Amino acid sequence: MSETVKLEESWKQALAPEFSSPYMAKLKDFLKGELAAGKWIFPKGSEYFRAMDLTPLEDVKVVILGQDPYHGDGQAHGLCFSVQPGVRIPPSLVNIYKELQSDLGIAPVRHGFLESWAKQGVLLLNSVLTVERGRAASHQGQGWEKFTDAVIRQVNELDHPVVFMLWGSYAQKKASFVDTRKHLVLKSPHPSPLSAHNGFFGSRHFSKANAFLRENGLGEVDWKLPESVD
Repeated sequence: MSETVKLEESWKQALAPEFSSPYMAKLKDFLKGELAAGKWIFPKGSEYFRAMDLTPLEDVKVVILGQDPYHGDGQAHGLCFSVQPGVRIPPSLVNIYKELQSDLGIAPVRHGFLESWAKQGVLLLNSVLTVERGRAASHQGQGWEKFTDAVIRQVNELDHPVVFMLWGSYAQKKASFVDTRKHLVLKSPHPSPLSAHNGFFGSRHFSKANAFLRENGLGEVDWKLPESVD
């Protein structure tokens, strides 16, 4: 990837075959070429794998799948649906907060920084981990999808059960191989303003996830975000 890319040790070991594969070498060359051409890539190299850095493999309790990083300045930092402090909360996340309030009575915070979820075992994984500034979906089909499929396979093979929150048809298709005999798979429309009213609102995924985690002795996620972030 680049000199600044890092990855938490449990994931590095589990995904070693991916990093030594031809498709990953091709992806690395693609990213190097884009950077050499002077293109701005989001997020920065040290945050490509931020979702996994904050959520070691054995600690994963919940998986939320996104598609691509945000492509605006200062937004993406490696966690799906999350933006950096001080950045306007994106519309889909506004709707996630609305559902959180409806489901668990948690009032929305004034920021969109979701790292506290990630530190509790919520893997906030995008399917594609990089994007060119101002060009939505510009890095699709370069190899990231294959890599994140491998990430989901590793979670699927964990000894303990995990909750998969699959919002929208893209996420549902991507994680279609997850073992539903072991894991809890929750499906709803995407929280985008275009589809949230078709069943995302009222899906109660947050309380369902915590009930499942509690029943399996795994400890609930505290979905209440800190009021302010540095």
